[in-house]
Amino acid sequence: MTGLTRLGRVQRDIACVPAEPGRGSLYAEGWQSRSAVAEQPPTAVPDQVTTRAASGGQYGAAASPGVHQGAGLLAIDPGDEGPVEIFAAVNVTEQVPVIQARVCDGYLIVSADGAVTRRTDAGGGGLTGALGRWAAEFAAQAGMPATGLRPVPPVWCSGYQYGDAATDGDVLANLRAMDRLELGIGVVEIDDGYQRTPGDWLQSSGRFADLPGLIGRIRDGGRRAGLWLAPMLVGRSSDLLRDHPGWVVRDPSGQPVPAGPGCTALDVTHPGAAGYLTGVLRTMRDWGADYFKIDHMDAGACEGRRHEDVTGVQAYQRGLRLIRDAIGPDPLLVGGGAPILPSVGLVDAMRVGPDIAVAYEPAGGDPAQPSQRAAARNAVARAWQQGRFWVSDPDCLLARPGVQRREDWAALVEGYGGLRSSGDGLDHLDAWGLQTTRRLLVPSPTGPIT
Repeated sequence: MTGLTRLGRVQRDIACVPAEPGRGSLYAEGWQSRSAVAEQPPTAVPDQVTTRAASGGQYGAAASPGVHQGAGLLAIDPGDEGPVEIFAAVNVTEQVPVIQARVCDGYLIVSADGAVTRRTDAGGGGLTGALGRWAAEFAAQAGMPATGLRPVPPVWCSGYQYGDAATDGDVLANLRAMDRLELGIGVVEIDDGYQRTPGDWLQSSGRFADLPGLIGRIRDGGRRAGLWLAPMLVGRSSDLLRDHPGWVVRDPSGQPVPAGPGCTALDVTHPGAAGYLTGVLRTMRDWGADYFKIDHMDAGACEGRRHEDVTGVQAYQRGLRLIRDAIGPDPLLVGGGAPILPSVGLVDAMRVGPDIAVAYEPAGGDPAQPSQRAAARNAVARAWQQGRFWVSDPDCLLARPGVQRREDWAALVEGYGGLRSSGDGLDHLDAWGLQTTRRLLVPSPTGPIT
């Protein structure tokens, strides 16, 4: 027994796996999309993620130094051609157990704070092969459609060139560039910045004079129109919170829970809040949006006081189903910043790492912060999820001059990209950037990476 981890639950030792120095590898799944993951030697010093949400936030306390920690999944390859040991949650519809591994006298002591199964996989292929086989079974149990995954057309996203200061003029300029350059972009996604603040999704920031009209222009060009939103976030300065203070998740003292800078979390178990979010999404569908990038979704799984007495994971899955019901079966739904295992079977595509950035290294060395190093590391480590859980989104191709090591990132997108998207202002591309963008923006593959 290693002590308390969260919510009064106790880590209990469940297995002892040999771990010879210099041999073997270990994979511990992160709580959400931006959580740092990698295949590591068992004796390696685990990453110390400083981003609260990425390390678990309210849901799972960060691991102690020297302890590898997984959210519902931890796998160990002994490195001696023996079988891979996979420890995985029995059920992720109520809570996701924390699974830990620590080195002690030549062994890895595995512990968990909830029900976990142990699978011994001798099928070959190391961790990637074993996790791929486990993932196929998990996805089937989670209700993945028998018809398989839907391909995602190539996407252009406003957020990585213009940030939240994007305007309708920026989008229109890139629409013209798509036609002039004859790029095969099938979805134009208007990213963060059209709304006044999180929660007030239908109130304009003032940078888009006619958002429904812009969506119509996108569709008139034969493309799908996409919108970014963070449906589980409520800005503390929002009209929504001011007018409906009972629609958010609260801590034991009655204060709105923290859910990102300047935000709290929407309580989708409250009928009023659920009705409001449904109305927002149906309005966007009426405008013509049929691609939805839903971000910062981990806020929907935070623990706290809700209208109904449910766990954070139960509330999260209810929220995802509400979103799908509101937009209907045809639009594409792409998750981001989302709890990994509880999302399987509920989204078409999923971001699998931190945001890409112009800089190669993450700020402060935190592997959950935006950077090429962090995004690439996660895309490689989670490659086994592509084609089994969803179409994996490593994040946008950035090919314009000034992007550090842009050739490396293009190679990563080519090798590990399910979802293919561009984050450049298209008129900012040089000859290499345009050639690379044209070559890599193809419909997403839906099968596993081999």
